[in-house]
Amino acid sequence: MTTLFDSLQLGNLTLPNRILMAPMTRARGTREHVPTPMMAQYYAQRASAGLIISEAIGITQQGLGWAYATGLWSAEQIRGWKQVTDAVHAAGGRIIAQLWHMGRVVHPSFLDGAQPIGPSVTTAPGLAHTYAGKQPYSQARALPIEEIPALLADFRQAARNALEAGFDGVQVHAANGYLIDQFLRDSGNFRTDAYGGSIENRVRLLREVTETVASVVGKERVGVRLTPSSHDQGVRDSDPLPLFTHAAEVLSQIGIAHLELREPPADGTFGVSEYPPSAALMREAFKGVLILNSDYDLARAEAALASGLADAIAFGRPFIANPQLPAALQRGLPLRPEDRATWFTQGAEGYIDYPGLSA
Repeated sequence: MTTLFDSLQLGNLTLPNRILMAPMTRARGTREHVPTPMMAQYYAQRASAGLIISEAIGITQQGLGWAYATGLWSAEQIRGWKQVTDAVHAAGGRIIAQLWHMGRVVHPSFLDGAQPIGPSVTTAPGLAHTYAGKQPYSQARALPIEEIPALLADFRQAARNALEAGFDGVQVHAANGYLIDQFLRDSGNFRTDAYGGSIENRVRLLREVTETVASVVGKERVGVRLTPSSHDQGVRDSDPLPLFTHAAEVLSQIGIAHLELREPPADGTFGVSEYPPSAALMREAFKGVLILNSDYDLARAEAALASGLADAIAFGRPFIANPQLPAALQRGLPLRPEDRATWFTQGAEGYIDYPGLSA
């Protein structure tokens, strides 16, 4: 029976266990979106994960609207991330870069007053977190079809930069209500061109971005993150299962190494009609490594692997306060709770000061 502590071949990477560190934005970069030395220590402390999926990394300033998050478009940012990957590798770990474009949820204050882009003219609900505090989102402009080649070029360059920074691969962030997810779902994609309307058309940008990135780093070092069973930041779909099953089939045809799904627990927290479970259908549609994520404990994780529903589990918040999470789980130790007040601060407290395990 497969367990969390068995090795796993993920593309060209051999993982020592199936306990992955999920991407978590922690806001420890500079105002110029440059990784800091403290981040190298943070990630190295967690190098015992089978694989670290980095926090979301902006591919361009156009796509990054999160205060103190990091980018991967400048030489200084590449050097900063190289310090991180070197530290992880020195500690025996593996780390891939999650490539991020936030689309309509980039506030104009990050863009010198320019409008953010989206598939259509829409405005995200809620408030943006900016350097000046919380501010209402602004209306996005519809990305013209003639600008899509430039967007693909930005992803291509970000993939090249990830390799230069020493990452072992990349993950395309196509989830959580950000740009690619905005194109996927019919709540905000009202286009009538080749990128809107039918499911095939709405999946087109995901396919083209994934193929573009794979052409740079190799499909065996590419993954994608999707969130078919939830909605974020006002992005939802009227019929998500056919949409995301087709997306999984397309990604499987491309031949990427992994697909990560954020699958909320089926415990009644989410309405069944609006959030139908998707993992079983995605398991059938996608032939690569399937990674599940969302509030897993040891028992749920082991059950998902034993049933064949997943090949690995990505843990997020448990890694914050338990840097050596694989060893803690294997020993059956109680997990420390994290301090939520320090999730997005810029200091060391609640970031690199959680103790490791004694031998």
